[in-house]
Amino acid sequence: MNNAAMWDSAQLSGSLDANSGAEYISANVARYGAVAQIVGVPWWWIGCIHQLEAGGNFHCHLANGDPLTARTVHVPAGRPLTGTPPFTWEQSAIDALFFEGLSHGMITDPVSALDRAERYNGLGYRNRGLPSPYLWSGTNQYTSGKFVLDGVFDPHAVSDQPGVAALMMALQKNQVTLFIGV
Repeated sequence: MNNAAMWDSAQLSGSLDANSGAEYISANVARYGAVAQIVGVPWWWIGCIHQLEAGGNFHCHLANGDPLTARTVHVPAGRPLTGTPPFTWEQSAIDALFFEGLSHGMITDPVSALDRAERYNGLGYRNRGLPSPYLWSGTNQYTSGKFVLDGVFDPHAVSDQPGVAALMMALQKNQVTLFIGV
């Protein structure tokens, strides 16, 4: 899938409420910003990932939504490698983002934001030639097909949460500047 072309023609579909997620992300800019300063990726991008992985719950790992009371069980399992549970959300988020190889300057425009989010979630949809609901749910670019469990794809399942692109569009609609000069 070509994220650049899809972004250029993407529109919010109205099927999901991306606005609530965008408002939640903006309301938690301090927590996201603290992690962003350490890792070097935009605070709002961390917020989008947090919405998708953990429903915005600060008691869950950013890596996959498992509870912070123990190391992760789901993919990626056993994170964070160091420290003793329970973990703070910030400890877990920093570990997850560094584990994914994220660093300063990797997310500089909408396409790099979408590409990094897709890699964060996995390339299973791309490998099937399908738009990822992790990115496109809540936009005109996605209708159905979803991994309902790690490695289990259902072509009829429909994502019930807005994807990263929908959240980005809602953030922009709410006057959040995502990229300077883009």
